[in-house]
Amino acid sequence: MTEFTPWLSLLGGSMIGLAAVFLMATNGRIAGVSGIAVRMLPPYLDREALGRVLFVVGLIAAPALYAALKGAWAPMMMSADPKLLIPGGLLVGFGSVWGNGCTSGHGICGLSRLSVRSLVAVATFMTTAMITVYITRHVL
Repeated sequence: MTEFTPWLSLLGGSMIGLAAVFLMATNGRIAGVSGIAVRMLPPYLDREALGRVLFVVGLIAAPALYAALKGAWAPMMMSADPKLLIPGGLLVGFGSVWGNGCTSGHGICGLSRLSVRSLVAVATFMTTAMITVYITRHVL
């Protein structure tokens, strides 16, 4: 069971929203993690390459910063078998490419811009996630 943390959730969501607005205002870019990460690979060598690298480094460094500030790593529990996590991760990656964006790009930035394509994408991945959870918890 997870803890209900409305204030921390509000703070975190607000920070994500402000970061998305800042990226759009300063660079005219959508804050989609998959798009930022994939553009780190060649041939995307442009003046924004350093910003993309720093963004991904920040994603990796954030847990270490949390551990340094709190004195311990955040508790984490994975209940899935690694044999399921690997194909699941590959399917999520395929879905991000096929859907022209990831959950952050469509769910945060796309919906806030009233994008119909993002609405369809979010409805599709949320429905798929709910069906998957139901099947894995109640059928299998």
